[in-house]
Amino acid sequence: MKTLETDSFHGYYGGYGYLPLYIFDGDWPVLAWLRTSDRDASAGALDKVKLIVAALRRRFPQVRIRLRADSGFCRDALLVWCERNEVKYLFGLARNPVLERQLARGLAKARPLREAQGGAPARVFVEMTYCPGTWHAPRWVIGKAEWTQGEANPRFIITNDPLETTAQTLYEQDYCGRGDMENRIKEQQQDLFADRTSTESQRTNQWRLWFSTLAYLIVNQLRRVGLAGTELARATCGTIRLKLFKIGALVQVSVRRVWVRLSRAYPWATLFREVSQRLATVP
Repeated sequence: MKTLETDSFHGYYGGYGYLPLYIFDGDWPVLAWLRTSDRDASAGALDKVKLIVAALRRRFPQVRIRLRADSGFCRDALLVWCERNEVKYLFGLARNPVLERQLARGLAKARPLREAQGGAPARVFVEMTYCPGTWHAPRWVIGKAEWTQGEANPRFIITNDPLETTAQTLYEQDYCGRGDMENRIKEQQQDLFADRTSTESQRTNQWRLWFSTLAYLIVNQLRRVGLAGTELARATCGTIRLKLFKIGALVQVSVRRVWVRLSRAYPWATLFREVSQRLATVP
């Protein structure tokens, strides 16, 4: 059996480790898969997407599904499968000289706009088709021609979703909205110890990742139900953990009740009581 040290070196990061794959539906994780890092970022994604889409369609036959992901997942096999199975996609597309040449006119328009705006970032969006040699057909691409901080910042996205809004809205709201899911991953990594992979085998580290995901599911449900409308309704898992979980209390258990006696100095006692009462009435 190969050891982790010989089997999972990642050239980009310059070290050994794991490359987890998360798939979210909104702020709910539906996949937390621990992979070794000696592979492409998209490795295994297509197989997992097939399983998830099939499960969703069994439960919700009319559901409209759209995948959002960064450029690491923009691979022809995944795009082709989406196109053949009525799944919409909105992926980042890594820039290259061919795309940058097609965006040159947009960048030429954005530069004087930035100067006219007193140095504020300026963006021009350009629609184009693109077909590298590894693709079987041209696809629709939106280029963001941006000048910011005195230099060009071209970016690209690819989609098979009919344009029901402006290219700018599709980029800034629909595509960039995936960043919120990245924040949810950070919550698990930083607040719930999903990055702690210190055991000897990948199997046990996978269990740790699942436990972290389960903890996130519980805290997220608390946030959505128990904390709705409160000052912690949009708090991170770490803040909720610190203010509502990591507190000193005296617990007394009787035949009919469990008493949690908090310190008089506890600043979140009112909120704690309100949340407890809400959760007690949830069916």
